[in-house]
Amino acid sequence: MADAEFTADETIDITHLTCPTTFVKTKVALDELDEGDILRVHLNDGEPRQNVPRSVEDEGHEILSLTDNGDGTFELYIRKVGD
Repeated sequence: MADAEFTADETIDITHLTCPTTFVKTKVALDELDEGDILRVHLNDGEPRQNVPRSVEDEGHEILSLTDNGDGTFELYIRKVGD
């Protein structure tokens, strides 16, 4: 897996899930973090890569990076905004 220049406070792997469960799992993980914490999400290409970042931004959180691992998966780094 590729690492970004961010240090994650929590990491989840949603590669075994399908939409919309991918976003639900991400939202629950964000809800458990404190404001300013960083969540790293390991996700698949396709719908999860398209929908999870968009939905997270719609919730008001900050996308720090989305990195292609070159194997059909991505690392998404999210900073929690608000509580």
